[in-house]
This record gives sequence, structure tokens and C-alpha cells, in this order.
Amino acid sequence: MKQHTAAQPRTKTWTLHLEIAEESQDDTTVKAALDTGDRTLRTRTTAQRNPEDPPAPAIGDEYAAGRALLELGRQLLHEATTDAAANARSQHAR
Repeated sequence: MKQHTAAQPRTKTWTLHLEIAEESQDDTTVKAALDTGDRTLRTRTTAQRNPEDPPAPAIGDEYAAGRALLELGRQLLHEATTDAAANARSQHAR
């Protein structure tokens, strides 16, 4: 009979870097990088103020950063899907 042993807990630290640049009073750009230790995902996003709204740089930061985080999330899910498919193929090949 096969005995099951408890898996060793593991802890990893992923590093997220957001560089927020106000290109003008109306435009904000975010360069984002997520370093997982195994790979680094990157994106660049922007936000532009509606000309009818008063200037509020913090809101542009939030929009551009939020878009960057969403894009990194999409990339991460794509990587996970690709890795899961490769893992399943390797299990079936045995």
C-alpha cells in the first residue's frame, strides 16, 4: 500500500514593480513587471484624462496601474494555461 506523506509547505516571493509616469497633465503611463523568480512578465499601459474632467493625476495613476495589473493577470493566466496543458501532456506520455 502506498503511503502518502504531507507535502512540505513552500513560500515564494514574487516582485511587482510599477513605474508610473505622468507624461503630461492629461496622460499617465505605467510600465509594470512581475518577477516570479522563474520568469518576468511585462506590460505598458496608459490612461488619458477626459478633456471635460478637471485634472486629477492620482486618478490617472489608478486607471493606468489598474490596466497594467489586469494585463499582467491575463498574461499570468495564459502562462498557467500553457503550463497546465504541457504538464497534462507529459503525464499522458508516461
